[in-house]
Amino acid sequence: MFENRHRKSAYRAILRALDTNRDGVVSAQEKSAARIVLFGHSWGAAAAVALARDLQRLGIPVLLTAQVDSVAKLWQNDSVIPGNVAEAVNYYQPHGLIHGRPRITAADPARTQILGNYLMDYRKDPVPCSASSWFDHITPSHAQSECDTRLWTKIEDLLWQSFGWSSSAAHAVLQADPVPSNH
Repeated sequence: MFENRHRKSAYRAILRALDTNRDGVVSAQEKSAARIVLFGHSWGAAAAVALARDLQRLGIPVLLTAQVDSVAKLWQNDSVIPGNVAEAVNYYQPHGLIHGRPRITAADPARTQILGNYLMDYRKDPVPCSASSWFDHITPSHAQSECDTRLWTKIEDLLWQSFGWSSSAAHAVLQADPVPSNH
């Protein structure tokens, strides 16, 4: 995982991972084997769309982009999903000083399916969020989207589905062969 300000590092890591024969060039065959999903919150969501656009320039497909309360920087456009993305979903909340983009569209609707633009209303259905900074008190609804386990479970399910797995099958595999801890 990469923070929004490390998009170029994420881009380089993806290219290294796709270059399976380590010849320094991502071939057409290596591009066609790509299984990439990009997701983020706030500036990270906008960075995910920008990264998908970077990958499009090289003809690299993206299975899914998932934006949570996406906030674009002045020079970014996170509302139009590039044509190399197969599916995209957007979750947003409309309240407060910082709030997400309410609608995303496909640059090429024949190639990109918008799964939905889903409103999360934390004034009607608040989420406890104890791990907050001073800034989160200014933007409580935006911060709650970080802590919304129901939302992140939906996104996790979409990620697994984009890989052709059900979330229950994925959990069964992970429990049978857990990832080793560094502790």
